[in-house]
Amino acid sequence: MGRLLCIFFIFTTFYIYPQSSTKEWIDSLNITDSHEKKVDLALKIASKLKDTDWDRAIKYIELAETEAKKVDKADLALAKVYLSAGGIYSSKDVFDITLQYYLKAYEIYKSNNIEDEIVQVENSLAIIYGKTNNQEKALKYFLNVYRYEKAKNKPDKLVKILNNIGTAYLGKSLDSSLHYYHKADAIAKKLKNYTLTVYVYTNLARAYSLKKDKKNADLYFEKAFSLIDTPIDNSLKAFVFESFSEYKLQEKKLDEVILNAKKSLEYSKENLFGFSSMRLNKMLYDAYLSKGDYKNAVYYFQQYNKISDSINIEQKAVNLERLKLEQDYKVRSQIRTLVEEKTRFKYYVVGLILIVGILVLIILLIKYRNKHIKNQLEQEKLRAKQQELNQSLEAKNMVLVGKAMAEIHRTDNINEILTDLKMIKLKTPNKELQQAIDIVLKRLEKDLNTDIWKEFEISFEQVHKSFFDKLTIDYPSLTPKERRLCALLYLDLTTKEISQITGQSFKSIENARTRLRKKFDLTNEKVNLSTYLNSFKAESI
Repeated sequence: MGRLLCIFFIFTTFYIYPQSSTKEWIDSLNITDSHEKKVDLALKIASKLKDTDWDRAIKYIELAETEAKKVDKADLALAKVYLSAGGIYSSKDVFDITLQYYLKAYEIYKSNNIEDEIVQVENSLAIIYGKTNNQEKALKYFLNVYRYEKAKNKPDKLVKILNNIGTAYLGKSLDSSLHYYHKADAIAKKLKNYTLTVYVYTNLARAYSLKKDKKNADLYFEKAFSLIDTPIDNSLKAFVFESFSEYKLQEKKLDEVILNAKKSLEYSKENLFGFSSMRLNKMLYDAYLSKGDYKNAVYYFQQYNKISDSINIEQKAVNLERLKLEQDYKVRSQIRTLVEEKTRFKYYVVGLILIVGILVLIILLIKYRNKHIKNQLEQEKLRAKQQELNQSLEAKNMVLVGKAMAEIHRTDNINEILTDLKMIKLKTPNKELQQAIDIVLKRLEKDLNTDIWKEFEISFEQVHKSFFDKLTIDYPSLTPKERRLCALLYLDLTTKEISQITGQSFKSIENARTRLRKKFDLTNEKVNLSTYLNSFKAESI
């Protein structure tokens, strides 16, 4: 399907400072006595230095944090520092540290219940989670922000958040992604904001290209390029060309891939060592390699590798550590050549320890494997036993229902016969025949079961031992008829089937179900009664 470009809008509150040199800010920082001003100045300096002197930028972030602790409302001042620090690390694509800072700010704003700030941090968290491919958390925070902004009715922010939700869904559900992009497009058309419109058109084109809908993909890329010369920033232009280049790479149109990737790189000059530049160099490498242009392929692979090394700070640290270890190994090798005879025995011991260690490890692995196999067999046995119990329970439930149905039909038949005999008796003048009919009537009435439901409850309790007990404890106000209805619903019978069994009308059963929902406090809940009653199953089996 190709690589997904995780491009999100960020909307937070930014302070517009007058243009000033870093030196003037540092001078102001040194002479002010206000801790709040020191926090603001230190953050401004750190933001200014992040692209030219990273080490000093980090020191000013630390200074801002130190000064924030001296402010009257220290927690809120710290939250501001954490947000700024997170933004600075985010600009360098160091997302793990970015998340740590954003989450600290988030906890502070939540504890102070500052809704506007909470929403801004949730938006930033969602964007970072989206960039790190944690779609579940990204969607959770994006949807929180969407509900908030929808209530505030701010169209420009709604477009941004709808675009972000669509982007979060790209790798999960293309239909959902397109749904949110189109909602963003509908609002953006009314705003006449070129930046928002270009973002949405490009994302619609990307989604349709992933859906293999070439017609719509071409349509929305054409719309995006029609606005490329409007007053939009270079990063957005780079995004459009990069997305189009990736689209053409899917179609194997290598010349167009190269042309558009290079244009994107031209617009990305301000961030040559970001993920976007790394992806573009990789695309150019792949395109030139496919064309057989190995000279250019090697060049762009080197560029890609250089950016990859720059971004992967942790890997660089590992490489540095490896170099230290290699140097240490060379020194120790030189010493070992001088004292080889004296240390040979030690190596024999070390070798023996290693062999023993490996043997112990093999034994432990074998034991672990055997234990794992045994556990799997036990789990299979438990699953089979549980399945057998479920089947047995289902069979018993069917017997209960069948028994109730048969008994009710038998009772109905006897009642019909009794009615017919009484009519015959009224129409017969012969007293001997009337007496004979009376004898038959008494025998039938004696055989008539007048308490079918009592027997049903007894049989039901034998199968589901504690169901009625739990029902009585949790809901003591239930009537006998409601208890019977609960039992039938527990057996997953429909309203029609219950009507047939009880002899009540369909409407009467529906009314009874409504009363039950009220007693169970489920009136406003979208919970099926049978499902709710089956939640007792673990205790009633």
